[in-house]
Parts: sequence; C-alpha cells; structure tokens
Amino acid sequence: MLIGLDIDRLKTFWAVATEKSFSRAAEKLFRTQSAVSQAVRLLEREVGETLFLRLGRTTELTPAGRILLEHVEDAFCILEKGRARVRALKELQEGELTIAASDTTTCYMLPKTLAAFRRRYPKVEVRILNRPSPVAAELVAAHDADVGIVTLPIEHPKLASEPIQVREDVAICAARHPLARRAKASLAELLRYPLILLDRGSNTRSFIDRTIEAAGLTPSIAMEVGSIEVIKRLVELDFGVSIVPRVAVQQEIKQETLKAIRLFGKEDWRVMGIVYPRKGMANVAAEAFVRLLKNKA
Repeated sequence: MLIGLDIDRLKTFWAVATEKSFSRAAEKLFRTQSAVSQAVRLLEREVGETLFLRLGRTTELTPAGRILLEHVEDAFCILEKGRARVRALKELQEGELTIAASDTTTCYMLPKTLAAFRRRYPKVEVRILNRPSPVAAELVAAHDADVGIVTLPIEHPKLASEPIQVREDVAICAARHPLARRAKASLAELLRYPLILLDRGSNTRSFIDRTIEAAGLTPSIAMEVGSIEVIKRLVELDFGVSIVPRVAVQQEIKQETLKAIRLFGKEDWRVMGIVYPRKGMANVAAEAFVRLLKNKA
C-alpha cells in the first residue's frame, strides 16, 4: 500500500526507475545524487525490500521494484486526474457539455436544471441532442454525448447508469370526454376509444405497446404522431385518447383543458436515469450538471 509511504521518496524512486540512473534522476529532480540515494534507501527501508540493482553505470529494478513502480505510476496518474478535476470544477469557466435526451425529457424534466446550470456556469456551452432513449444511450457510448437522460433499464457494456426519478404514465382525454370524470380506469376501458400515440421507436411507445400486448388487448390506433405536444392538442380537440407521462400534461391539467386518468400502479411506473461511460464521466461539466439534476429530481 502507498498509504504511509513518503510521496517525495516515491517521486524520487520513480525518477530513478524511469531514468535508470541515480545521477540522471538527480539532474531531473534538481537534487544532489547523495540526496536521491538517501531517499531511495529510506523508501527501501519502508517497504522492506531492495528496489534497485546497481550494475556499474546502469541501474535496474528488482522484481520488488518493478511491482512498486507499476502501482506508483497508477497512483500518480489517479492523483493527477483528481487534481485536474478539482481544478477544473473550481474554475469551470469554459468548456462544452452535450446532453442526449428525448423530447419529453428535454421539454418537461430538464428546463429548471438547465437554467440553474446556466446561471452557475454561464461560459459552458450546452448542446442538447433530442433522441429516444436507446439512441441517446448509443450517443453516449460512442462519446458523441457526455451524458444521457433515459428511461431505464439500458443494458450496454460500455455504459453505467443511475436512477434519478420515477415517471408515471397516465391516460389523457378531453375535458368533455366520457372518461373525464374518472380518476382511475382500466386499460380495457381506455381502449374502447381511438388512441393517439407517439410514432414507434420512442420508449414511451414501446412501453405502451408492450403493456397492451401483455394485457391481450387490441387497440384502435387513430393516429401516430412525432410529438407529445401534437398529441395533447389532438386530444384536447377530442380526436381520441392517449397515454403520456404525467409530467408532460401538468399545465393542461391545471388549466382543465385535459383530464388525466390513472391507469397504472406504482409498480408499473417507469424509472428515469442518467447514463454515462462505464469508466466514468470525463467531462467535469457533466458531473456538475448531474449533481444539479439529482438535486432537482
């Protein structure tokens, strides 16, 4: 373990190991050769092993020295990354952040977090890629986006994920619709009416299709459109009913232009989460954004 080992002696050991010479290491460190030799002797005493073989003008690592060098280099690399990230987080006066998320997430979940991020880090350029969850995840895996906000689960060998909130899906209908006075309905009751749904390919549409198929029901799909905003307008005009995330219709429910009807129990609510490269978020701006997002969730 490096814990308890003198960091200056480790730096001296690394210099001798890489230069393969005590004299060249001394020149590199701007120290005397005797000071370098003493630091190495003290380190050897600490680890209880001889670290170098002095063969004339050549200095070679012993087996113990090679093992220690491997871990010292790893430790120095980790420490440097940590220092760089702390410095970058403190400054964060420039840079870019690319977020991949669906239209629904971008419209109804992210605005407050994006506004808070912009206030705190006004010089960081933020780019939003509107894509369905599976595509958003692929963008992150390909390093075309720093972080994705998606519907979980997302199984990908290159990605790690964290849940941040649950999302309830509700049926919606026009204020004058026969179901408008119902607080709750079954899927079978809803499917007596024409459905207006998102185009195939979105996670919301896939969830609806799977749920209907599992119930053994046959829907009457009146329209397929590419936007929840369009769905809401069509449902308000009583062209049909739909199933959408509750978060997408908060304003319409408040204004009573749409009615939301509970269809599912909490066990069927979907989980929203973040995805990022399995090796961790390299972009410090992404880390700062995710912390804000978790606080707002």
